[in-house]
Amino acid sequence: MDISRIRNFCIIAHIDHGKSTLADRLLVKTGAVAEREMREQFLDDMDLEREKGITIKANRATLDYDYAPTANHKPSPYDIGPVQRGAYMLNLIDTPGHVDFHYEVSRALAACEGALLLVDASQGIEAQTLANAYKAIDAGLTIIPVVNKIDLASAHPEDTALEIENIIGLPADSALFVSAKTGVGIDELLRTIVERIPPPKGDPEAPLRALIYDAKVDPHRGVICHLRVFDGVIARHDKIDLMSIGRSYHASDVGKFRPRIVSTERLTAGEVGYLFAGIKTIHDVHIGDTVTHSSRRCAAAMPGYQPPRQMVFCDFYPGPGTTSIQLREAMETLWLNDSSFSFEPATSAALGTGFRCGFLGLLHMSIIQERLERECEVDLVQTAPTVPFEIVLNDGSVQRIESPADLPEASHYREVREPIIKCDIIVRAQDIGNLMKLAEDRRGTHQKTEYLSPQRVMLTYQFPLCEVIYDFYDRLKSLSSGYGTMDYEVIGFQAGELVKLNILVNGSPVDALSVIVHRTKAEQRGRRLITRLKKEIARHLFEIPLQAAIGNKVIARESIKPVRKDVTAKCYGGDVTRKRKLLEKQKEGKKRMKQVGQVAIPQEAFMAVLDPGD
Repeated sequence: MDISRIRNFCIIAHIDHGKSTLADRLLVKTGAVAEREMREQFLDDMDLEREKGITIKANRATLDYDYAPTANHKPSPYDIGPVQRGAYMLNLIDTPGHVDFHYEVSRALAACEGALLLVDASQGIEAQTLANAYKAIDAGLTIIPVVNKIDLASAHPEDTALEIENIIGLPADSALFVSAKTGVGIDELLRTIVERIPPPKGDPEAPLRALIYDAKVDPHRGVICHLRVFDGVIARHDKIDLMSIGRSYHASDVGKFRPRIVSTERLTAGEVGYLFAGIKTIHDVHIGDTVTHSSRRCAAAMPGYQPPRQMVFCDFYPGPGTTSIQLREAMETLWLNDSSFSFEPATSAALGTGFRCGFLGLLHMSIIQERLERECEVDLVQTAPTVPFEIVLNDGSVQRIESPADLPEASHYREVREPIIKCDIIVRAQDIGNLMKLAEDRRGTHQKTEYLSPQRVMLTYQFPLCEVIYDFYDRLKSLSSGYGTMDYEVIGFQAGELVKLNILVNGSPVDALSVIVHRTKAEQRGRRLITRLKKEIARHLFEIPLQAAIGNKVIARESIKPVRKDVTAKCYGGDVTRKRKLLEKQKEGKKRMKQVGQVAIPQEAFMAVLDPGD
């Protein structure tokens, strides 16, 4: 197709503002999916995505649209210029809204020239709306503000359009009012996409230059690379090079997503599609790599992407009925379709051999855990999540650690640095006091306050990541009656008074239960933790002491009393020394059992460090 008739765009928004519903409506309106085949969240092909009602992986579809302006059509000052009627190719990418998957949004933006900024007419601009809008502006995309859910009784579309203008700077009269649920305004939206989003720039005659912006594994055909062609043409049977790894392959198939894959003869400059090239493992594909012809290479590779940065770590160990070999195979299988998490072997004295895994956030961690249990059918024992730290050793070198167990003795390092985030929080004006108190409790540093409207305020704080990663968002929702939203980004590491809090069960430290905490909160955290552990660990035939310690100093202790048997029940009288002899014998037996007995620690105990009371 002529490059001037191609439009590449993505949908960006805060979570639950209607991205997937709008994508569904566009699929039906353009005939990409028949009405009888339609289901909610059509592009979300994971069961977890439909169950949780969120998009986890960015999805794409090529739509055919026959553009015809209305009889009373008036050119808009936001149009790219005169647009001819006729057939157009619209390449749509539906992106996630949750902050954990922001890297998916970054990938989508690099493959597009325009973005639909979706805003809920009843909720207005929220934290992730701003974050995604600024990413699109930085990427140089043309942004079309779209006010969605105008069919709701609580909708105020005009006020929302003015809010977009005041906060983001996009003119209120450029906003479109739609209802993705009922279909109102969808025809105008499609026309506006053609009229305002510029066609891609590229030369079909130039050497091939295509960007791999995503990749998955097909169990029968190998790796499927998702491409955006910037220059040149790629066709079946072409010999191609992946520039970052320097390997050559033969393109066995190319095509488009409609939204199911449909094979074509070629992909030309400006188009988005897929590539099969006999690549067996995803280890051979780097997201952000450049594809070019072996015989006629392009001058320079594309800039590519920064690799995803894992900021939450936890250990996965095999549970009952699962071996470490089965767990390794399951991890490798899942990594083929989601390379944004990392894993490496780990060993625990209490739990055996497992894996230390890194994730983008807590939601990403829970998604991976559920996919392992469902799709790979393995039983897991999961330790409590932690964040990475940096330690400055005595020789001045800086070392990154991802587990409290890796922290050396205090005499071996000068300081410990914790990750710091910049957090934008939007709440109602009446919730400012409660939010400030919560932020103070979490060691937050206030940066600025900005009134978005008389009723809504955005506060910017800096927090240690470990103070907000667990339940901060839930607390925020609770104190703001559900209206509060937040977005954050890691800005660096900062030194703090941090100590390693060891948990000893029956006198032995359990690495999987240790945490790194601020010194001022260590005693309180230790007492709460072992009190919670006392409830979670079942009684044994011997007494189990639980201790919280910093180095050699025990700061809290609890004991789990043993299960006792009345060994004197069979004594029907006689001298009292007979009963004493039996009790002493029982006491000696329990003493020997305590020395050699193993304490069974349940899964719930390892999650006790997530006690909301902390």
